[in-house]
Amino acid sequence: MSTFTILHKLKLKRSSTREKIIQFYDEATEDYEFWSNDFNMHFGYYIPFKTSILKRDSMLNEMNQQVFDRLQVAKQNSLVADLGCGIGGTIQYGLRKYPLLHIIGVTLSSFQVREGNKRLQHKNGLIIEENYHHTSFKTNSVDGAYAIESFCHSGHSKEALQEAHRILKPNSKLVIADAFLKKDEEQLCIGSNYCYEQLCKGWSLEGLGSIKQVEKTLNQIGFKNVTIEDVSFRVAPSVLHVPFAITTFILKKLFRKEALKPQSWKNLKGSLFALLSGIHTKSFGYYLITAEK
Repeated sequence: MSTFTILHKLKLKRSSTREKIIQFYDEATEDYEFWSNDFNMHFGYYIPFKTSILKRDSMLNEMNQQVFDRLQVAKQNSLVADLGCGIGGTIQYGLRKYPLLHIIGVTLSSFQVREGNKRLQHKNGLIIEENYHHTSFKTNSVDGAYAIESFCHSGHSKEALQEAHRILKPNSKLVIADAFLKKDEEQLCIGSNYCYEQLCKGWSLEGLGSIKQVEKTLNQIGFKNVTIEDVSFRVAPSVLHVPFAITTFILKKLFRKEALKPQSWKNLKGSLFALLSGIHTKSFGYYLITAEK
């Protein structure tokens, strides 16, 4: 097979993946309100006596806080990039807590740009339609960047990590909050592999990526002081909300006599297999990664 043919097929695959991601978010975003009143499109972080196991948004917003704590940016006039911002739940949280920050989020979905900016309504926040692989941020222009459960859509690719490194100012930090494989895909047992495949299909993920490989890639790119924190047990209480949230969502749709969109079914299926994947603690983990340029 010629090099041209290989590159052409790779380009088609990337284009197909991009379209699947856009479709996923265009169709499923409006359903995320069932998961979070604040439109946090991620899992939470539980701290005893600070967050409530029964109140999902308290844990989801605590995950936002954990990310901002690790960024360590000046809380006035700093520019922060949200790489894969969804409908802007984390941006809204950040600006409520630190109103003098400037936060710009990027997403592939025009729907999220439109709806997110409507909800944002804050002069220091903005969502733009861009690919986090190739942003319009100038080199060395950003005081901090984070990616909460977004880089998984590219398999935590080197391209995404390199772009984050490019836009950051020297000594600034990138924070990643996401699930990762603890071992290579071919080492997964039958049960883990099935859960993994269904999770990726449901959420239109290219792959979670290996935590060891991501750490290696960050160091190769030039990041320093890379810190890997396994926070699986902190995240687990919010993951346990999945079956209850799914049941409530379906019952509400049935009560209103509304049909579930195909992408909604895929999203719910992905959520269920995220819960099942959490049981395989030797194969999957949730991590907070902090890396300094």
